[in-house]
This record gives sequence, structure tokens and C-alpha cells, in this order.
Amino acid sequence: MGDTARDILSARVVGSIHDVSATAWDACAGTANPFVGHAFLAALEDSRSVSGRAGWAPRHVLLEDRSGALVAAAAMYVKSHSQGEYVFDHGWADAFERAGGDYYPKLQVAVPFTPVPGPRLLVRPGPDEATLRRALLQALIQVAGQSGVSSLHVTFADQPDRQAMSEAGLLIREGYQFRWENAGYGSFDDFLGALRSAKRKQIRRERRAVASSGVDIRVLTGADLKPRHWDAFFAFYMDTGGRKWGRPYLKREFFEIIGATMAERIALVLCRRDGHPVAGALNFIGEAALFGRNWGSVEDHRFLHFEACYYQAIEFAIARGLERVEAGAQGEHKLARGYRP
Repeated sequence: MGDTARDILSARVVGSIHDVSATAWDACAGTANPFVGHAFLAALEDSRSVSGRAGWAPRHVLLEDRSGALVAAAAMYVKSHSQGEYVFDHGWADAFERAGGDYYPKLQVAVPFTPVPGPRLLVRPGPDEATLRRALLQALIQVAGQSGVSSLHVTFADQPDRQAMSEAGLLIREGYQFRWENAGYGSFDDFLGALRSAKRKQIRRERRAVASSGVDIRVLTGADLKPRHWDAFFAFYMDTGGRKWGRPYLKREFFEIIGATMAERIALVLCRRDGHPVAGALNFIGEAALFGRNWGSVEDHRFLHFEACYYQAIEFAIARGLERVEAGAQGEHKLARGYRP
């Protein structure tokens, strides 16, 4: 394809992920990051967690070659607000509107409600990846210019995407998250042995407190995930999300759908007391990483959040031989639990 790539490529915008076959989309998205895959994006749309009414109207951009084969794609949404992005641009919106403009609608290339870094300019693997990435980015810029929106945003992009956007003149905004890195540990005790004494003692003390609280913890994945587990987790999600954000974003159907279509890529930490579910943490399994996503509880137990979200994730990653745990946005308390910015 080489330097003539742009001459034989065409771009189009579709209003649903179902306007693209899963095979074609995933050939560009790859399998390393579950959130940019067709199944996850379809679950968001099919559950109506994202829609025009929700302020996330799908407008996915497809780049096709002369034969009509998909060679690059981007999950893009028309946004009428800035909720569910985990990047806070309200100050930009205020300044834009004080200057006489309308900040909304804007275009957002992102995985809704998912502050997980990963590819956003999805390109089919091959020698022309860099060329395709640049062509897709130019298509996004052209769509933004023709759509009457204030701006184009690409959030939580990986390094190749950031490099392409920087070269194209987009402004780069940086932040930080916390990750746990697997240094080839054979067990959780091996990991503890690599910590300073104070952190090691603190973690052991916290785990003992949870163990003595009467809470039983299991990690469910694959066929072990049942509808009753999603019923329980959704109750946790609604209770904690309602208190934290006011209005949780994901609908009950979303969890049912991912349970049916992505069970092998899910690790659900389920906490029970006297046989009754009381808390849970939802993780997604990538090729090299475990991605911590949602947590919720209907009972307060000291240190249970740390156990379910961080220590169980570390144990799972060690057992699976995963390189890292990505624990999501915010939370400097993660430093004391072995995670690093």
C-alpha cells in the first residue's frame, strides 16, 4: 500500500457497531485489550448504556480499501455532555462557552465509562500500520470539521496513537494511573517479599482482618458465571455507584450480555457472608494484563475493598502469568498496596 494508501482508501461513518462484522472489526482491534473489541462495544450499545438519549451517540469511523475491506476503525461518539469519560474537561467547556461558543456537541473517540489506556486508532496489522493510523486520524479530523461540533477528543490512547496525534498537531494531555507490575512472582508471598517491611506488614494485617471477618471470597470466570452472580453484582454496582456518582452509567442488561459473550475474559471477585453476596469487583482479562473495572458493596467490612480489588487481582495475575494489573483511574491509596504510578 505504501505512500499511495490515502489515494485508495475511503472513509465512512456508521451509527452502530453492528454495521460492522465482528470479524472485520476485531481484525483491526486485536485481542490484547478487551474493551476495544466488538463484543464489549456491542454490549454497551445493545444494553442502551450508550445511545443518543444517554448522550453517547455512536458514530464509528471506518476506513476501507478499494475492495471494501476494513483496514482501520475508531469507536467514536457524539457527546452532549462530559460524563462517563474520566477526563475532566468542564473547565474547557466553561471557557469555550464564555468565549461565545457551544462546547457541546463534541466528538469523543473513547471506550465509554472505561478509563483504560489502549489503542483508539484501530488498524489492521501489517507493514502499513503507521500509514493507516495517520489516514484514519485525518479521516476523524475531516469528520469533525464537517459535523459542526466544537472539537475532537481521543482519550486514554496508547503510545503509537499519541505519537500520530502529536505529529498531526493535536494537543496532548497527560495524566497518570496506578499499575501493579509482575516481576516474575511465583506467589503472593513472593510479591510481599519484594516490598518494604512496613508495606508488607500492612498488607498482611489487612488480609488477616478480612479473613477473620467471616467474608468468603471466590473469583469466578467462564462457565462459573451465572445470572444470579450478575444480579448480585448489579446490586453492588448500583448501590456504590449511586453514592459515588449519583447516577451509575451501566444498565443491568450490559452485565447480562458480557456474561454471555465475554465470560472467558471476565474475572468476577465475589464476596459472601453467611452465604449471601455482599460485595464484588469486576475485572477483564487481556492478553498481558488484568483490568480492574467496577467495584460495589452492600455491606461495609474493613479492608474488603483492598482485598477484593487489589490483592485478589494480584493473586489472579500471578496465577495466570499476566504481566500487570491496571487498576483504573485515581486512588493514591493504591501506592500502599504495591501499585505504582
